[in-house]
Amino acid sequence: MDLGQRQAEAPGVAAASGAVTATVRGGDGWPVPEAVLTVIDGTGTQVARVQGDAQGSVVAAGLRAGAYTAIVTAVGHEPLARTTLVHDGTAATLGEVELRRVGGADLPAPGLWRIDPVHSSIQVTAKHLGISSIRGRFNDFGGEVRIGNPVESSTVDVRIAAAGIDTANGMRDDHLRSADFLDVERHPEITFRSTGLRPRGGDRWDLDGELTLCGVTRPVRLDTRFAGVGPDPWGGTRASATATTQLRREDFAMTFNQALQTGIAAIGTTLKVEIDIQAVRED
Repeated sequence: MDLGQRQAEAPGVAAASGAVTATVRGGDGWPVPEAVLTVIDGTGTQVARVQGDAQGSVVAAGLRAGAYTAIVTAVGHEPLARTTLVHDGTAATLGEVELRRVGGADLPAPGLWRIDPVHSSIQVTAKHLGISSIRGRFNDFGGEVRIGNPVESSTVDVRIAAAGIDTANGMRDDHLRSADFLDVERHPEITFRSTGLRPRGGDRWDLDGELTLCGVTRPVRLDTRFAGVGPDPWGGTRASATATTQLRREDFAMTFNQALQTGIAAIGTTLKVEIDIQAVRED
């Protein structure tokens, strides 16, 4: 796609060398394809209108130096405007621009929603040697969400089979199942039960609960983002949400480590947890 061909013509613009760039993402972090970037100069004149690519990247080139208003739009999303300063020969980047879906604030209907593990994931990341990350996921889990009225009275109950840890390395997985880490023989199940839900604004929520891991129960807070609700191809209705949190291993009696000669621990003391859930409404 020749982005330059899509840009509106204006006197003097073609000879200029500045640009405005952006990467457009939805609330779920995925690219928004073919988003449109419109650039307005200080007189209110539209000097560029460019359509992005399938990866959410969009570039408006051939701009003179000056202050501009950049407006990003996409079908089914709320528009977003930002001001930016362009210099000759350089690109003013808007960075990652997040567009919210129109009607994205609509919440699931009250009632029982069951988590679909086939279309959901629970991923855990730990630092290794202080320079890289090891990622694993739990392959065996389930649970339910009871949407209340008001929605703040909703509850979440999740059960995870600890032995289902999968880091794509059998020897490492066996070690993670041992008493050094998950100790699955004594503590076969990891559970989360919510204790409160509080809005943070927009599609963001704080989900508080009690996590039981390795036989230890502690309060945790999930930074939760509601992604939407709608029909599925099988005649049902689905709701989706993502959540993240960080856990300290020592809080859950997982203190095994190996010290390197440099003094750096082989395994990071903090775990990053990333959750992506689809739940199906029960009739």
